Amino acid sequence: MDMESQRALAVIFEQIQPDDIVLTTTGLISRESFVLDDRPGTFYMIGSMGLLSSIGLGLALLKPDRRVYLLEGDGSTLMGLGTLPMIGFEMPGNLLHFVLDNEAYDSTGGQPSITTQVDLTSIAEAAGYTYNTTVRNEEALREAIYDVRANDGPGLVLAKINKSSGHYSGPRVSHTPEEIRDRFMGAVNAPSSAG
Repeated sequence: MDMESQRALAVIFEQIQPDDIVLTTTGLISRESFVLDDRPGTFYMIGSMGLLSSIGLGLALLKPDRRVYLLEGDGSTLMGLGTLPMIGFEMPGNLLHFVLDNEAYDSTGGQPSITTQVDLTSIAEAAGYTYNTTVRNEEALREAIYDVRANDGPGLVLAKINKSSGHYSGPRVSHTPEEIRDRFMGAVNAPSSAG
């Protein structure tokens, strides 16, 4: 049995530091992240599926002294697949890419994705990511987070998660897109507490 998405996100957020930059994909992952740990340094993608890795690459290159976490699903990763080779080419050592893979488009009704047949970690490896692994439980996810943070990235951790029941009852992100933008830009442009 694979993990629940909320538990996988909780394990990831346990390791996120105040200066880290976090980008969450549109849909359930943004909503669950919002409930779990709403912070100015988190950008909630609202309605633009497939663009997270492009934005994350730009931020990782712009802010090489800050870790950039990408939290997206298998559908979003598949939609933005062309960005993975660019990430591999640019080699941002601070980019940590987490894919929560339930083999479905959960936010739009649970339609199956193609990750039952397509291995995203193999694609990331071929694209030039320096660290790639698949995990199926919380202990393995914790170990992978430690490993991906210790390696010079980019790194991809694919966490196999259970498909939801389709009845998400939690709140949506309550910030307006302008509020998300403004507070995120403030957090990204603030001086690092490490330096």
